[in-house]
Amino acid sequence: MTTTTPRTSSRPATRLPNPRPPVTGGPRRPAPDDSGPSRPAPGGGQGLAVPRARPHGAESTGGEADPATAAALFADPARARVLMALADGRALPASVLADEAGVSAPAASAHLAKLREGGLVSMEKSGRHRYYRLTGPQVATALEALTALAPPRPVRSLRAHTRAAALRRARSCYDHLAGDLGVQVTAALVAADALRPTDGIPDTRRRAHDPLSAQLPTHPYELGPAAEDVFTALGVPFSEVLHPACASRRPLLRFCLDWTEQRHHLAGRLGAALLTALLTRRWLTPGPRPRTLVLTPEGHGRLAAVLHLPPSP
Repeated sequence: MTTTTPRTSSRPATRLPNPRPPVTGGPRRPAPDDSGPSRPAPGGGQGLAVPRARPHGAESTGGEADPATAAALFADPARARVLMALADGRALPASVLADEAGVSAPAASAHLAKLREGGLVSMEKSGRHRYYRLTGPQVATALEALTALAPPRPVRSLRAHTRAAALRRARSCYDHLAGDLGVQVTAALVAADALRPTDGIPDTRRRAHDPLSAQLPTHPYELGPAAEDVFTALGVPFSEVLHPACASRRPLLRFCLDWTEQRHHLAGRLGAALLTALLTRRWLTPGPRPRTLVLTPEGHGRLAAVLHLPPSP
């Protein structure tokens, strides 16, 4: 019996494609057209294209604003202390903010990154240092409103008591004067006819419709006939502040309900110009802690001469 050996072809066998199984989990890689510039991968390679974060308040095609997202940024005690330290409008380095928050430098950097991503603070480089500031007065206004609703911290030391008393006595509310001194100055401006109530109430008491610790939605004051003389005597370049070239979206007159005194204090463009004048002439000086202000003897004498403020206690 003859055995037949199978013939083998000299042509190479055709390799069938090995189909990849479909990916059923994980996000799809976004198309380059709608992702924006890609972030570098670790080691310097090209990473996946990731959409840029959109700061809160930016134009969006979404629905209603989500206050819980912003509120969560205020909710952490360390971040709240960072924001309080910046509420006077100054730019402070990360090392100072870490000390104010009572956290390590890496922890402060992490908190500041979240605040920047949320649109509450901005950063500016100066040499080797990075300085942070609030993105605008609306952040300070929100912080003041939350402060009025919050319970006071327990005072466990003389240092804490001294700082709390200093904040009540005189402080900056972003860029204008607040605290007992701010309320006294505003009341004296009304008494001197530099400001005139428009609602028939002759003083700066809280009105029935006033929100707690916030800028008033309607302002029951206007400039009085003695405004130019009084503000000029306090060092305010009154004609410049009123000049159209200085006008911006910020109104000339705004008023807040002071969260410690529950009375009105002057804000707006004129309030900022007044605080700048008092600091420039060193009638007020920055206190040892952020936001606190100290009335100097020269400043008290000048305010007493112009506004008839009572003697310091």
